[in-house]
Amino acid sequence: MSSAAALHTDNRLADEQHRLPLDVSGVEDIVLGELGSRLFLSLPRSDQRRRGMNYLQALIAAEGRKSIRNIAAVLGGSATEQSLHHFVASSTWGWKPVRRALAEHVVRVAPPQAWVVRSMVIPKAGENSVGVERQFLPYTGQVLNAQYAVGVWAASETGSFPVNWRLHLSDAWLEDGARRLQASIPDTVASESLADCAHEAYLGMMRSWGLPDRPVVLDGHATDAADAAATVRSYHAAGVQVLARVPGSTRLEVTDPLLRGRSGTSTAHQIMAAARDLRRPVAWRAHRPGRPARRSLVAAVRTRIPSPGRLARRRGDLMLLGVGEHGRGWPGELWLTNMTDTPAAELLRLTRLVDRVDHDFREIAERVGIRDYTGRSFAGWHRHVTLASAAHTVIALSRVGDEARALC
Repeated sequence: MSSAAALHTDNRLADEQHRLPLDVSGVEDIVLGELGSRLFLSLPRSDQRRRGMNYLQALIAAEGRKSIRNIAAVLGGSATEQSLHHFVASSTWGWKPVRRALAEHVVRVAPPQAWVVRSMVIPKAGENSVGVERQFLPYTGQVLNAQYAVGVWAASETGSFPVNWRLHLSDAWLEDGARRLQASIPDTVASESLADCAHEAYLGMMRSWGLPDRPVVLDGHATDAADAAATVRSYHAAGVQVLARVPGSTRLEVTDPLLRGRSGTSTAHQIMAAARDLRRPVAWRAHRPGRPARRSLVAAVRTRIPSPGRLARRRGDLMLLGVGEHGRGWPGELWLTNMTDTPAAELLRLTRLVDRVDHDFREIAERVGIRDYTGRSFAGWHRHVTLASAAHTVIALSRVGDEARALC
């Protein structure tokens, strides 16, 4: 698109925004205008762009659950439930270009320190929502009737923003022709493990969106608990700097000269228990403004994934990071990374970005209905979480300036 055409499109979108039936006042109004002028450039029709802005505003303004009915009620006479359902569930607009525009905007105005990969469980009462099934989730210890998805968040100390999503679909869904047809699941969607789902959520956007390389931080739910080291190895093989929370049962081989005399393989918990004397205090700031700086105990030990002979040497060392608090059991957390030259204090601060994302998910993403889509359509689910991510971004960007000043 030429610069003149882009300017014309920006002006046209701005005019469309001024015709919206709702008011979002103050800083949010400014942020919404800046984001909205770019977010829907890929939508070919003016009615689609207008409906997109309607939906986005209603996600911010509506109280309670963000059902199609509640959204339509907030919009008044400008949209019916039927037209909104069609816009999300069966319209022709693609969500991937909208997500890319969202990610590019976030990177430009709030550069991330890392990409945080976080799982999202969406409990459901029925059986018809795309991807829903009864499944055992190891990190909850429960069997839930739920959808399972993975989000990629652009995160810094002052804010986090969901920019990409991947919905996990089991073999039971993918091998059932009737269910695939009912949910309009594309033929290109294939079976994958939960760990592969998390891996592809990140790599899928990095292949073609032109986003900056940043470390990937995996919360404990986005790694394969049965073989967390293999998860780290897969990111390392893709040339990605990764920091992943791992269970204490992860088996590793110590290569650190500071732990001389420890040979063979041990669990991560045993290794870090032996490194108790290596702990050092590190200060870090909590993710909420007004909270005082905190101190954690941190120790780092060079390790290697157990493998025979030259294969192990080719894979190189990994750093095992232990994190704990004064007066509590050691270690409280275990993290594994291929960033072996990064100071332990910096690694700790990267791990705290998971807390930042968890906080923003509860306080903002839930508020704008990130888990509220009730339709059956695969594309509908993706369109809804894309627009909810944009609504989250409007609110989160409106707060970034205040939080940055509070942390100074």
